[in-house]
This record gives sequence, structure tokens and C-alpha cells, in this order.
Amino acid sequence: MILAVGSTLMMPTTYHQSLLIGLIVAGGIIGTYIAYKINMTAIPQLVAAFHSLVGMAAVLVAFCAFLSPTSFHIGDPGAIAKASLVEMSLGLIIGAITFSGSVIAFLKLQGIMSGVPIKLMGHNKINLIAALVILILFVLFLMNQTLTLFSVMAGIAFLLGVLLIIPIGGADMPVVISMLNSYSGWAAAGIGFTLSNHLLVITGALVGASGAILSYIMCVGMNRSIFNVIFGGIQSSGSHSQANATNESRTVRQGNGEDAAFLLNNAKDVIIVPGYGMAVAHAQHAVKELVDALEHRNIKVRFAIHPVAGRMPGHMNVLLAEANIPYDRVFEQS
Repeated sequence: MILAVGSTLMMPTTYHQSLLIGLIVAGGIIGTYIAYKINMTAIPQLVAAFHSLVGMAAVLVAFCAFLSPTSFHIGDPGAIAKASLVEMSLGLIIGAITFSGSVIAFLKLQGIMSGVPIKLMGHNKINLIAALVILILFVLFLMNQTLTLFSVMAGIAFLLGVLLIIPIGGADMPVVISMLNSYSGWAAAGIGFTLSNHLLVITGALVGASGAILSYIMCVGMNRSIFNVIFGGIQSSGSHSQANATNESRTVRQGNGEDAAFLLNNAKDVIIVPGYGMAVAHAQHAVKELVDALEHRNIKVRFAIHPVAGRMPGHMNVLLAEANIPYDRVFEQS
């Protein structure tokens, strides 16, 4: 970011450097304040909120490029280069979907909106119609460069972002956050082409590709279909899991603290699998005390991290690191 901001400020075509620096400082102060105040358990919704800002930034840049193409050296009003129209349109569409989808993810994670999947009648058909309308508007916009077509295309993309996320349940939110991260990267890459900014294209592509790969790995770990997540839950994961639950009958063994203490004291090798309950209870430091007590008795202790433990990728790893648990004790699913 320092390199990107510094190189931008030194460009001969950049004006009002003092105003830009003031805005950067203001944003930095806000970000620092949020970082100090946020609880570790609220990091997932914070990430979702930040993804929404990336998406909105892409939308705003796309509108700026369309309204003032001469400033971006992509043509004149009404005569913008076709390649630039494609790039800014893709940045606009993906950015709008990222913004509205991230807002819905934030509302669900924060508990403002129910985490239960919300599926409208004919939901898949509505999504398909919305996607086809965006495609038609995209083609019309390439032939007729009007602000009306551009604005309507943005509005439907905002709506599609909402429709894609509301049918996804809370259990799949970690994958959604990862996928939205990928969307924000592709939106940034599209705008990078419009701005002829190679750094933005490269970083956006890296974020987009890594987010997509991570989402696939998480879907495999959760036995989910990547296409269900991308296209807004073609099949409700909740109904699928409920159907499996009715066909399974497993024995549940209950125990109290004394039973756990007895088992741990007589163990030689202990594997701890942390989950979101540890995060909610802020129990990572208590777990560290347990590890120290076990190791004092020469008991080997390791941690096993599921790809989607918690509410976002790496959530448990961060909490364990915060409790000063060594990295070589933490293992992930291979």
C-alpha cells in the first residue's frame, strides 16, 4: 500500500496531493480505531464490511471513468474505447455484487439478519433472469454508451448480490466470506485495467485467484459444492444436512469436568480440536494453561484445525497465536 500510494502521489498526472494525503490519513485513523476496538470474535463481520468497501470503491471508480473518460485517457464521452467499456463494466458488475453481498454477510454474521437461509419462491430462476438481464444490458451498453444503461446495470448487480447471499445459511458463511474476498479481487483487477494500473491488476488477480482456491478447499472440507456457494445455494445446505441427520443415529457420550480431567491425566498424546465455542468464550488463554499443565506431566499436546473452524479461514490459528501457542503444535487438514 505504501508503494502504491507513494507512486500514485508522484505521478505527474496526479493533482491535489494534499487533499489525497488528508483523506488517506483520515481513513488510516478510522481503520486504526476500529482495529483497537474490535473483538476477535467480530473479525469475520469486520472482514465482510471491508470487502463491501472494496466493492463500492470499484463501482465508484467505474462511474468516474465513464463520466470523465478523458481524465483516464480511455476516450471521449460517448466515444470510449470498447476494451475500456468491457473492463469498467466488469469492474462495476463484480464490485456491485461484492458490495451488496458483503453487506448481507455482515448483517447475518452480526446477528442483525437471521442466519437461517432465506429462499424466495423461484429463487434460482430469479437469479438466472437477473444475470441474463445484466448480460443484455452489458451488450447494449457496448453499443450505446448511455448513463441510463450503466446505472440500471449497476442497480441490478446490487440486487443480484443480495439474492446470491440471502439463501446461504450461517454454517456456510466462512466460505461466503472467502468467495466475497475473491470477488473483491476480481473487481479490483477489472478496474485496474480501466486505470491502466498494472499494480492494481496484479494484486487484484492475486487476491481473486487465492480467494477462489481457498473457497474450493473450504468447500471440500465442508462437503459443500463450490457451485452452490458461487450461485447462491442452488440446493439448500441446511435441508441437505437435515435429511442426513434424520437417517443417522449415533451414540452420544456425555461427561463432566472430572471425567475430562481423569482422561487427560492418563493420556500420553492429546489432540485438541478448537472450534468457534472457544472464540465466543475467549477461552484460548485457558486452553494455553491446560496445555502447560499437560506438558508439565510430559503429555504431548497438539492442535488440529479444520479448514473452516470458526467463522472465517484462519480464525482459530489467530486465536491460538494470540495465546502464544507455538505454530509447530498446530496442524491443518491435509
